[in-house]
Amino acid sequence: MSRLAEIEVLLFVAGEEGLTVRNIAEMLDLQPSAVIQQIEKLREKYQSDTQSGLAILESSNRYKLVTKKDYAELLRIYAKTPINQSMSRALLETLSIIAYKQPITRIEVDDIRGVNSSGAISKLQAFDLIRENGKKEVLGRPNLYITTDYFLDYMGINHLDELPDVSELVLVDEESELFVERKEIKEDENQ
Repeated sequence: MSRLAEIEVLLFVAGEEGLTVRNIAEMLDLQPSAVIQQIEKLREKYQSDTQSGLAILESSNRYKLVTKKDYAELLRIYAKTPINQSMSRALLETLSIIAYKQPITRIEVDDIRGVNSSGAISKLQAFDLIRENGKKEVLGRPNLYITTDYFLDYMGINHLDELPDVSELVLVDEESELFVERKEIKEDENQ
């Protein structure tokens, strides 16, 4: 395995949170100076490769894998595509967690779901269903996420307190509806 590829994979999985040189050095058992050299090689690779839409961004002493500015308009078009195109279960899970637990960090969402949610969070931001809302005052100062006004419109509600009570929801069928109200199930059983 190439060190360059390992760093690329770690940055991809870290998503918008990014990683510090120290994080990468510890995971790969490398000296920080070696990590910096590899990141620079990766940055040069992306800059010189006109066939790649990716770049390395350093922000707040963290490195992130991002898209090149040349593709901003394409990403705006993607973000405006109709959300009705069927949201995946991962997106629905992530959105539900954020809606009920907001403000919440990506790591907290990951802990609840048991998997990395950075891709789902990025898509939900692109769909304008969630947004960043400051930083959590803990080590690393991770972003906090909340739902948007568009989320309220999409759900057909005016306030978050109009969301169904979680205790009133049960998992029904993964293929069709994820949740239905318990009242509906009881009514069906009584008939």
